[in-house]
This record gives sequence, structure tokens and C-alpha cells, in this order.
Amino acid sequence: MFTGIVEEVGIIKEIGNNSTKLIISAKKVLESTRLGDSIAVNGVCLTVTQMEKDFFCADCTHETLNKSSLGDLKKGSRVNLERAMQLGGRFGGHIVLGHVDGTGKIISRVKDGESIILTVGAEKKLLKYIVEKGSVTIDGISLTVASVSTDRFSIALIPHTMSENTTTINDKVNGERVNIECDILGKYIEKLCGKSNNITMDFLASNGFC
Repeated sequence: MFTGIVEEVGIIKEIGNNSTKLIISAKKVLESTRLGDSIAVNGVCLTVTQMEKDFFCADCTHETLNKSSLGDLKKGSRVNLERAMQLGGRFGGHIVLGHVDGTGKIISRVKDGESIILTVGAEKKLLKYIVEKGSVTIDGISLTVASVSTDRFSIALIPHTMSENTTTINDKVNGERVNIECDILGKYIEKLCGKSNNITMDFLASNGFC
């Protein structure tokens, strides 16, 4: 489990055959990390299979490559990295599993004072779990949703999030794919209630979820 608070920006050092093995340069996330531990790479939970003091290796299944944008990575690509959450630490983001629900595409970036409004296009099957003022994970970054429409959603990026040393979100250009993980709470509520077409803010409020 993760929080969506990126700890370090790593660099793809090598990519194995068919993108199924990644070798990633990193330092901070390797502190106290052991073989078999989980590290989120652009929001995708991967297992550390080999490591040295300045890099680690992780294997990607075809399922992972099909559902995420990891297959788009190239040697030299920058990636967001986060170690699994420790019990007893501060929970700065939201509950992130590292299980990507799908991908979206950057539609636009509009300057809004010191911030940037980033708009991402996504399929309806993802958008039904994305709500205004709720949380969403983009490439492993916990972000707050500013608005949602029928085929896209927007988020407001503060300067700290856009810093090249903090995350890779400022590297993204229009048309580029990003990994999306929706808030797990909405999916659990839908499953337990069995009323996916009837879940509204009024329904959630009347059942104690708001």
C-alpha cells in the first residue's frame, strides 16, 4: 500500500526484452529496501528482484504492460518512485494500492496564477469513480480532482508538485499517456451495494459516507 506522495524521481537505466524488465537508477527509495519489497513506479506496484546501491531491477508482466503506460518508457525516462507505506508514519496522500485501473491522455495544460490546470482524458469506466474534490492517482501522484465531465477530468498542480525534483508531472506533454488509479473506496462501495447506477452524493450522504 502507498500514499501517492512521491519520494524520489528515478531514471530508467535499461529496459529488457519486450519491456518486461526494468532497471531503474535510484538512491532514496533503496534505503532499508530489501529484495522482494514493493516500490511504486509511476504508480505501478512492482517487486524489487535485484538491487545495488544506486539501482534496482523489477519485472513487469504483460498484464501490467497492457494496463499501464510502463511499456511507453525508454532508456533515460524519468519515473516517480515511492516505497510501500510504513505503519506509524504520516499519511500525507490517500490510500493507493499501486494497481493501475487504466490510462488516460493529457489534453491540455492551462496556467492559473502560480498553478497549472492539467486536464486528462479518460474512459467512462474510469470517470465514474472520479469525483470533484476527491482523490485520484496519476503516475503514482496523489492529486485532488478539480472538475469532472463526461470524457475528462482536471486537477490543479501547485508549484511544489511540478518541481522536476519532486515528480515527473511537468515532463508530460499533450497526447502523452499517464497511469490512473481511482480511489479504492468508490469501487468497494459499488461492489458492496450492487447499485452502481444509483450511487449519488445524496445516496452516499444518507448512508454515512459523506
